[in-house]
Amino acid sequence: MYEELNSKVVRVDVAPGREIIARRGAMLGYEGDVRFRPLSGGGGAGGMIGRQLSGEATAMMLAEGTGRILYGFAGMHLTRIRLDGTAALTAESSRVLCHDASLQVSVVPVAGGGGGGGGGLGGMLRGAARGALTGQGLMTSQLSGHGEVVLLSHGGTIELPVSSGEVVVDPQAYVGHRGPLTIDLRAALSWRDAVGRGSGEAMQLTVRGQGSVLVQASEERL
Repeated sequence: MYEELNSKVVRVDVAPGREIIARRGAMLGYEGDVRFRPLSGGGGAGGMIGRQLSGEATAMMLAEGTGRILYGFAGMHLTRIRLDGTAALTAESSRVLCHDASLQVSVVPVAGGGGGGGGGLGGMLRGAARGALTGQGLMTSQLSGHGEVVLLSHGGTIELPVSSGEVVVDPQAYVGHRGPLTIDLRAALSWRDAVGRGSGEAMQLTVRGQGSVLVQASEERL
């Protein structure tokens, strides 16, 4: 059970068969017989593949036993996401506060499974540019299965549905997405930008497909 105590702290129940994985340094306090151990890149509970691979290197801790844990990190806002086994959640590992250890976690390239906008050299370059702007780098994490995930953001998030047409978001406001979406980076320059009279939104992410994209109420990176 995940209980939001306020916008920045969540209380999570831990029990045998319901272990929790969280970023190191996120535990604020706990009660009960709870034990913590670091996760290596080789794997972990519930078939979890450690994110200490390919640039997704946020250190994670496994909590097991019986009790309740308080999690929060750096005063940032929290967003709870429940996965029902249909659409995977894609988000950089630094955005993940905690999640059920039963969820499957894989590391995918931003230009491929992460929704980077095509393969080949062009796709790799677009993925690299997008990763630099969003803070993702070349790799990102996908979580799938049944369970809950808590994400970090500046100022909270909103989830925008994507179905027909496209949704455009600011690269720094992007937090993650659900479903098989294609995300491309495009320039939005005009003659006004060239003479200093434009909107200032020179780069944009275009999102297409079936799913939803999460954006934060800030352009500040983690």
